[in-house]
Amino acid sequence: MSYIDGFIAAVPTARKEEYLQHAKIAAKCFKEHGAIKVTECWGDDVPEGETTSFPMAVKCKPDETVVFGLVEWPTKKVRDSGMQKVMEDERMSSDSNPMPFDGKRLIYGGFEVIFDD
Repeated sequence: MSYIDGFIAAVPTARKEEYLQHAKIAAKCFKEHGAIKVTECWGDDVPEGETTSFPMAVKCKPDETVVFGLVEWPTKKVRDSGMQKVMEDERMSSDSNPMPFDGKRLIYGGFEVIFDD
């Protein structure tokens, strides 16, 4: 079964196009290193919570939008190898493709798929 890397981040709303360009470069890199699919989502209906929420998790400011993304890999083994190559790829360096958001508030993790319909 496939393996998923998921993440959420707060991106300055005014930098949406810049983020999209960053994401397109990253997606190409991920796919060249073994990913099956890359999905990026711009927050549209992301409510503030009282106890927990996506905006609270990334400390989203009023002029920011929550983004949600995932990278699908065929297996964890392919992901581990591919992710290492992605991190070493020049296109992902902060000089070549700087993140247009505060990376300290990025939340990410790897997930084993247990059901896919």
